[in-house]
Amino acid sequence: MSSVTAVPITPTKRSALVWLWLGIIVAIAGAVALAWVGTEKVVTERADNASFLARNKTQTGVTETASGLQIQTITEGTGASPTDSDVALVNYKGTLRNGETFDASQQPTPLPVAGMIPGFTEALKLMKKGGKYRIWIKPELGYGSEPKTDPRSGREVIPADSLLIFEVELLEFLPMSVYQQMMQQQMGGAPGGAAPPPPGN
Repeated sequence: MSSVTAVPITPTKRSALVWLWLGIIVAIAGAVALAWVGTEKVVTERADNASFLARNKTQTGVTETASGLQIQTITEGTGASPTDSDVALVNYKGTLRNGETFDASQQPTPLPVAGMIPGFTEALKLMKKGGKYRIWIKPELGYGSEPKTDPRSGREVIPADSLLIFEVELLEFLPMSVYQQMMQQQMGGAPGGAAPPPPGN
């Protein structure tokens, strides 16, 4: 009977097995993270508005109202909130989903609460003075299927069915009647009495 000579295998140290498993776990975690980042990028850049909003409302600090407006508080304000009869003094920046800025205030800007697109009006009435917020406005609460162009250049700045993203800081608000009186006084009490409407209509 012949015999086979076997070469003995050196036992693997327990510490080496621990490091091996740790390496596997880290590799799996990295793969999951990459997949999540990749999915996030695809949803942000390519998904339709409904899919984007469905994913966005799961992000930390994002709340959704009954109308579908989404809000994230960056800095909490204090006190009361504006109403439809008020003028809000705000700093704001508006961007599209691709990050392109379509509008931004150059200085604190008075806006009639009831004179804005529905989503912006709703957001203003939820804010408090001194607060800063990020809001996502779906097309139905924005400009809908109507594209918006720059009146000076004629260039399209907001495509049809665009989801709008704003960062808004509410500095102050006051009744429209008080604002109109202030404007009239600044104009020297011009005949006719009607102050021009605040910018942003």
